[in-house]
Amino acid sequence: MSFLNLCQQYYNSTDLYEILEIPKNATEKQVKTAYRKLSLKVHPDRAKEDDRLEATEKFKVLSRIHQILSDKEKRARYDETNCVDDDDESLLCNDWLQYWRMLFKQITIEDIKAYEKEYTGSEEEKKDLKTAYLAGKGDMNYIVDQVQFITNEDEPRIKGILTEMIENKEIPAYKIFTHEPTRKRNRRHAKQLREAKEAEEMKQNMGLNSDKSLELMIQQNKQNRAQKLDSFIDDLANKYGGKTRTSKRKAAATTSEKETRNKRKK
Repeated sequence: MSFLNLCQQYYNSTDLYEILEIPKNATEKQVKTAYRKLSLKVHPDRAKEDDRLEATEKFKVLSRIHQILSDKEKRARYDETNCVDDDDESLLCNDWLQYWRMLFKQITIEDIKAYEKEYTGSEEEKKDLKTAYLAGKGDMNYIVDQVQFITNEDEPRIKGILTEMIENKEIPAYKIFTHEPTRKRNRRHAKQLREAKEAEEMKQNMGLNSDKSLELMIQQNKQNRAQKLDSFIDDLANKYGGKTRTSKRKAAATTSEKETRNKRKK
C-alpha cells in the first residue's frame, strides 16, 4: 500500500498538512511541534493492548510525515506534486520510536507542569472534553480517564464547561451526566485520592525533582529505579490515553505475592 493510502486509512486524509493540523506555510518549528503533539496521542506506549498495533501504525505514519515536511527538498517536491516517493530509501526507518527519541528531550516534571498549565482551560481541552463526553455518552468516569490532568478539584469546572455545551445544543444531555449518582461520584473521588497519594509517595521515595531528567533517573540505578520510575511516569501521564505498562506488572506482582502467601499458609 502506498504511503498516501496509509494516510487516508489512518487519518482520513492524504493532505500531510491537514493531518498535522498546520498551514502549508508552517515553519519547521511548527511542523515539529505539531508532530510531537499528535504523536503523544497515538504513542504505542500509551495505547491499550488491543489498540497497540493500530497506534504503532499511526505513529509510523506521523513520523514519516514529519520526515517529509522537515526536509526542504522532500517538502518542496510534495508541495509541487502532492505526491510522495514510496521508493525513497531515505524515508525508510526500522525504528520510528528511536527516531522520535532523537528529536525530543526526555520529559521532566517541569515539562509536565508547563504543559498542564497551557492545556487547562484551552480550546484543546474543550475539544477533548467534547470528544470524551460523546464517546462515553456522558459517563464522568470515562471522561476523567480519557482527558488528561482532571482531578477531583477540576470536576466542577469540567462539568461547567460540558453543561454550557449542553445548553448551547453542542452535545446531548445524557442522564448519566446530568443526574450522576452520588455513590458513583464518591467512588471515583476516592480512587483519585488513592492514586494521587501513591504517585506522591513514589516521587518522594525516588527523590525525583524538577532538576533531574527522567533519563538521568533511570541511569542512576537501572536495576532498582527503572521499574519505579516507569510506574511514576505512567501515573503522571496515563491521561494521554490507554492502560499503563506498569499496571500489568503490578497486577502480575500482586498475584504472585498472593500465591506465595497461600503456599506458606499451606
